[in-house]
Amino acid sequence: MNEPEALGRTVSPLLVGRDRELERLVAAVTAAPSVSVVEGEAGIGKSRLLAELATRPELADRRLLSGGCGRIREPFPLGPIVEAMRGRAADLTGAALSPVAGALRGLLPELEAVLPQPPPPLENRAADRHRLFRGLVEVLAALCPAVLVVEDLHWADEQTVEFLGYLMGTPQRGLSVVLTYRGDEAAAPVRALTARPPDSVTHEHLALAPLDTAQTRVLAAAILGVNEVTEEFAEHLRARASGLPLAVQELLALLRTRGALIKWEGGWARRALDALDVPVGVRASVQERVSRLPAEARAVVETAAVLQLAVPVSVLAHAAGRPGPEAMDGALDSGLLAEQEGTVGFRHVLAAQAVYEAIPVGRRRVMHAAAAEAVRGLRQVPLGQMAHHLRQAGRMPEWADAAARAAEQADALGDEAEATRLLEDLLRNAELDPVRRARLTARLGWAALQVLPFPQVRELITEALRHELPTTLRGELRFLSGMHAEVSREDSAQRNSVLAAAIEDLGDRPDLAAWALVLLGLPIVPDVPPEVERDRLNQALGLLPSIENRTMRLLILSKLAMVFALMGDTRWVGLTEQVRAETHGRARDYQEANAYRSIAEDACYAGHHDLARNLLETALDTIDPDLQGVSEQRTRSRLAIVDYCCGSWGRLRPMVDALRRQGDAPPHESVQVDMVTACLAPAPGRLDLALDALRDVIGRAFVFGDFDLLPLPVSMLLRLATARGEHDAAITETAAAVRVWEDKEMWPAGVRAVPALVEALLAAGRANDAAALVDRYDGRLRGLDAPLAAPALGQARGLLRAADRRWAEAARSLSAAAEGFRALPAAYDAAQADEQAAACLLSAGDPAGGPILRAATAAYAELGARWDLDRASLLGRTWGVRLPQLTQPREGRGSALSSRQEQVARLAATGLTNQEIAKEMFLSPKTVDKHLSAAMRKVGARSRTELALFYR
Repeated sequence: MNEPEALGRTVSPLLVGRDRELERLVAAVTAAPSVSVVEGEAGIGKSRLLAELATRPELADRRLLSGGCGRIREPFPLGPIVEAMRGRAADLTGAALSPVAGALRGLLPELEAVLPQPPPPLENRAADRHRLFRGLVEVLAALCPAVLVVEDLHWADEQTVEFLGYLMGTPQRGLSVVLTYRGDEAAAPVRALTARPPDSVTHEHLALAPLDTAQTRVLAAAILGVNEVTEEFAEHLRARASGLPLAVQELLALLRTRGALIKWEGGWARRALDALDVPVGVRASVQERVSRLPAEARAVVETAAVLQLAVPVSVLAHAAGRPGPEAMDGALDSGLLAEQEGTVGFRHVLAAQAVYEAIPVGRRRVMHAAAAEAVRGLRQVPLGQMAHHLRQAGRMPEWADAAARAAEQADALGDEAEATRLLEDLLRNAELDPVRRARLTARLGWAALQVLPFPQVRELITEALRHELPTTLRGELRFLSGMHAEVSREDSAQRNSVLAAAIEDLGDRPDLAAWALVLLGLPIVPDVPPEVERDRLNQALGLLPSIENRTMRLLILSKLAMVFALMGDTRWVGLTEQVRAETHGRARDYQEANAYRSIAEDACYAGHHDLARNLLETALDTIDPDLQGVSEQRTRSRLAIVDYCCGSWGRLRPMVDALRRQGDAPPHESVQVDMVTACLAPAPGRLDLALDALRDVIGRAFVFGDFDLLPLPVSMLLRLATARGEHDAAITETAAAVRVWEDKEMWPAGVRAVPALVEALLAAGRANDAAALVDRYDGRLRGLDAPLAAPALGQARGLLRAADRRWAEAARSLSAAAEGFRALPAAYDAAQADEQAAACLLSAGDPAGGPILRAATAAYAELGARWDLDRASLLGRTWGVRLPQLTQPREGRGSALSSRQEQVARLAATGLTNQEIAKEMFLSPKTVDKHLSAAMRKVGARSRTELALFYR
């Protein structure tokens, strides 16, 4: 049959059924900065929509930077971003780039001629990665106006997702980002990328739906080059293709190949269409089309399916057995393959998958072996592809070698997540001799410690340890097993056991031995006596002179200083000075910043508030901004605790809200920020919510062994419960927390909670127990470095004297305690002591109580402590003390939310969906989403559940 030339067409010249989506996408892309998502199943038309976008005149003045993620991953980070930028040297000529852009030279050698010289390397992988991200953003900004397109994000490597998240947080004027992925295959981090873009960023999310019958009719006519096809024909196609444009295209190509389509009287007839047995979907139609090709052309198409990715023509020819030019041309003419810039690959992954599945298993293995040899000949061998083909060929020893090399390359490039994935796969599936397995397991153990979310690979370390190994290697693996248990905060007894065993094997590694001893000396395991922990710490201190590695020495110094500060051991001061001396008083790299941060945390809990702030500000004031970016979140979470303890609350609420919104901290890190949030929560009418939050924090602190932070939430919980008359229950539920910090001899930190404990015990009629508690802490704190001891015990004694109605003595004790707290500083504790002193004086009829109460209420107002301010104001009214009209800081929802945001938030808190709220308020769902996102951000709610608790 002599069909017209149009019958050979396999792709529609028109975009069908996507006009509205295209217009929305164009509108978003031209409203930079913007981020757009195109979501849909395989074959739905995501790539075709982007191809049409590229032709729009509105984008004529914008550079199109395109990259895609592949099913076979290479041990090379940021692949799609590199692909999008590598050919842009000419566009960057003359661009004013800062030295940070020079960090891209290793990643983008094609741009070396236009990039500055690289800055000095950093001694921290995360900081290097942060610098790389900054460099990429700077180059992208230099290429603006531009559109960055990343396709098939469901296959993205972790660093690509991380970079895109960084890019979303630093929107560039003139840059639009378009992402595509299959919704059912996209992991949560991919979906989260665009969940809450900044307000300044235009956001569009397109979910492509299958074609209906009318749209299928238009598409079929366009492919066949005719005015129309019958509705019956179109409905049959739609049903068989499930509305997927790719499947419609492939089915029409198959019908044409069969000769089942006949031009008849200006229209299209069909030969008993129902009897044609047209297959459903894509697989069978593609397989039948391939079977009708000449043998050599079919071999080329099948080889392309085995290779999966687009490859140079020479690689395809090599892998296919070097066929003649007719075979290559025939394969390209089939319409299944496409040639672009010297590479050949399938137009669509579904077609490649269909062809691959039809190849017999035995022949597949032979073809994979040929593919491995073909890619091995490339100048830069793609180790990921080679490992994949060797594995599918059944050449397991060679696969193991290639996979190990790929992991080594990934690790060298700072992609610990990819190195971890490759090594874990290798260890789970390859036959390896015990020593090689152990060495690879050690590499996995170190790489996995740098990855979030934390991979669970401890069982692989345990498996490697079942064999006879060299002593030092066994010690390293045992140490890593303990480290993984430490990071995951699980199985503390097993952690201690394996670390103790590691020390015996680490005679040649004093650095790891000292690290293990410090871990064993941390007061985080309830059943270990404190004297045993102190002995471990002293042993680690003894090993310090033999540790030559400066980074390891700083780590050990800072951890020892941290624990000694918590215990009130004055040696912490000398160790801290050693850290300052070794770092010249500056945190120049990540390890140095971490050293300052570690000491500051427990120094703050022990009451050294000013010193803790100074250490944290040093940690923030790093020389290199990339180091700031890496350590800033952790440092600011500790700074939030210092601000809470000092009473610097004015900037605190926005800080903790911002830290909580980041949401990517490990669980044992996020508990610190949540603790500050919970302690700030008490407000009139919201005490239930505050108590629930405090209980949650206390429970999580127990799980993670964060016993040092317990006195803060315990103190607040006791005060709230006592004010509500629930003192007995509060004493009971906090008894375990009090016992654990006492058993661990954290007296300098634990004394912070003594005034609240005494107040609860007195309310419960247990004055003798309260007095005994004060005496116990007084005795245990003598001789210790404990700044909180004098004011906290003075306040507690003042409460005991007030209970005996010894008003004047009580007032003197409480006023002295207030002065002591102010000296630390601890403004909130000082205000409480002042309020209690005023109550005693007023009870004694002494008018001197009035000015003190006014000072306390002014302090509460300055802090924004509404619950305390209302209580102190009631005390003033009771005794006739005229208090100044203070402007009470309004809560987040009253001051920060607009009336429309408040309405939306309250409706969402009742359980209504966005669509239901939109109907209720006569708004669009998109507007509702915008108001709800803003409201949740302002009140610090991370979910609708938290929002419901906020409005409960």
